[in-house]
Amino acid sequence: MGNAKKKWVEFYVGLFVIVGVLCSGYLLVVLGDLDIGGGKTYRIEAYFSNVAGLKNGATIEMAGVEIGRVASVNLDTKKLLARVVMGIHKEVILAEDVIASVKTSGIIGDKYINLSPGGSDMTLEDGDTLFNTESAIDIESLVSKYIFNKDPE
Repeated sequence: MGNAKKKWVEFYVGLFVIVGVLCSGYLLVVLGDLDIGGGKTYRIEAYFSNVAGLKNGATIEMAGVEIGRVASVNLDTKKLLARVVMGIHKEVILAEDVIASVKTSGIIGDKYINLSPGGSDMTLEDGDTLFNTESAIDIESLVSKYIFNKDPE
C-alpha cells in the first residue's frame, strides 16, 4: 500500500508541474504581449542611416499611441544602412508615404519609432518597405559642435 500511495503523490506532483508550466506560458504570452504565429501584426521594413540605441522590442507609435513593436534591427551589408523590421497591428493601415523617425522618450530615455501619417491613397502591405525615414539625432555630435565649437572625433 505504501507503493500505491507513492505513485499517487508522484502523479499529483507531475500534474502540478504541468499546470505550472502551462500557466507560466500563458502569462508570458499575455503579459509579454507576444505575437504567436504572427496573426495580429503585419511586417514592414525601413532603412535608416543611424538608429543609435534602437533595440528589438522597442515601441512604434503614431500620435502618441503604440501601434506596434520593432521585430529586428540589423545592418544591411549591401546598402550599408540599418534595416529595421517593424510589426504593425493589423487594424492600423499605413499610407505608403508615412514618415518613420527614430525618437527618444525623455532626455536620456529609450529609443522608439514615431510614424507620421501620410496622405497617399496607396497603403503598405505585409513585407513592403517604408522609404521616408529620419534617423536618430546624435546628441554627442550636437554638443561637441555647438558647445565646444569643434568636430567630434
